[in-house]
Amino acid sequence: MKVTDPHIVVIFGASGDLTRRKLVPALYSLTAQKLLPLNIAILGIGRTIMDDNQFRASMHEGIEKYVSGYNKNRGSDEFLKKLHYLSINTTGAAEYKPVEKKLDELDKTYNTGGNYLFYLAVPPALYEIVPEGLFREGLTTEGSNGWRRLIVEKPFGYDLKSAASLNKKLLKYFSEEQIYRIDHYLGKETVQNMLVTRFSNGIFEPLWNRNYIHHVEITAAEHLGVENRGSYYDNTGALRDMVQNHLLQLLAIIAMEPPTLINSASIRNETLKVLQSLHYMDINDIESNVIRGQYTGSLVNGQKVRAYRDEKNVSADSRTETFVALRLYIDNWRWGGIPFYIRTGKRLPTMVTEVVVHFKPTPHKLFCFNQDLCNSDNQLVIRIQPDEGILLKFGVKVPGAGFIVRDVNMDFHYSSLADNNIPEAYQRLLMDCMQGDSTLFIRGDAIEQAWKFVDPVSEAWRERPGIQLYGYPAGTWGPREADTLIAGKNMAWRYPCKNLTGDGNYCEL
Repeated sequence: MKVTDPHIVVIFGASGDLTRRKLVPALYSLTAQKLLPLNIAILGIGRTIMDDNQFRASMHEGIEKYVSGYNKNRGSDEFLKKLHYLSINTTGAAEYKPVEKKLDELDKTYNTGGNYLFYLAVPPALYEIVPEGLFREGLTTEGSNGWRRLIVEKPFGYDLKSAASLNKKLLKYFSEEQIYRIDHYLGKETVQNMLVTRFSNGIFEPLWNRNYIHHVEITAAEHLGVENRGSYYDNTGALRDMVQNHLLQLLAIIAMEPPTLINSASIRNETLKVLQSLHYMDINDIESNVIRGQYTGSLVNGQKVRAYRDEKNVSADSRTETFVALRLYIDNWRWGGIPFYIRTGKRLPTMVTEVVVHFKPTPHKLFCFNQDLCNSDNQLVIRIQPDEGILLKFGVKVPGAGFIVRDVNMDFHYSSLADNNIPEAYQRLLMDCMQGDSTLFIRGDAIEQAWKFVDPVSEAWRERPGIQLYGYPAGTWGPREADTLIAGKNMAWRYPCKNLTGDGNYCEL
């Protein structure tokens, strides 16, 4: 890992929840691990009026609450001194002169060489205004005055048209190499380990194709509902909120060709090719390959859980999907004809994200004496969260007379490593951006390609209200109709939990 340059982290939307809950705790953790330079400052910018001390006090509360194993003796006082705050009208592009003045002041104080990392932790309506304001003050141009980078949070557009428009506008102020579109799923250790699993192990890559793999599942389940995000979620839904970004990016990493080099350009070129190869669905494909659902009221662990339509700021006749399952195909040489299944939803039994690779069964089942008890296929399970790890499922002989086969698991848990500190996704992604590594960030053309696949589904739902929206009781695995997507005898979605706690907060691999 190369040494990080001195720089200033500038967070727009600094009084918001993301800054307090994720960004500043991540920056503190990196500082406590001595991964950041001494010459670093953090400037929070927002419309809320407060001074440096008030900002530091708020961020200190966030650090104490959200940093795992927080210890006040690990330099928190020194870290907090590096935090500064500036209040401006962020909604007016002509109001950014104070930002330029403050950065010049901090640059001289901390000797950061004019290196600035801008983070947009703001509503999407400001994604164009903030860059324009920075551009007006000459803060976006790189050169002898230092590097300039921009991190943009999701959602990146609402559809293909808006995403393309946003890309075009951002490129007026920053180059593509300066823009880092963040997807926190890609910062998770197990997602990155998929590259290592595939490309550093000779036992997997020869099998990673249509000849040996029967199908692939991707599950991202949440046990919570929409909480206090009803107004946002009711205009978004599971397809846009999860599939368009997180899950299609996971799919691209699973299905990509081996890159020529492990660098940003090579890896992102290969993931783009996967998105370009997705089989686009017409209206008939959508009706038979996409299932959408919405959670209804139910009793979960003895507690009453209200229906989605009863949530705060949700329309009483809402047709927004809180669950979506898809069967899709990749039209290329490696994956032709092999189905990929994606499902995601809220108010499911637990929180879990995992990838399951199902290998084709043996051509002749020698030990299948009872069809009802016949051994199942071999599976490689890559658990992304929680209980991060990898599991390989295969058959062994049960001790005793005869050849009775039982499935067993050979597994690895990240928590079993001697140094089991698994960095939070935002720690990894912030660090990568500071070092100019865009491998785990999404390029503009990949964003647009993902929207090209998702848009026809959204349009079909909008234009054909007769397409079913299935109800499913909160606390279940979604509509029963989703089970019909996976075709084949004895084929079904994998039940992802070995031991499920009552509150749905933990799902053991």
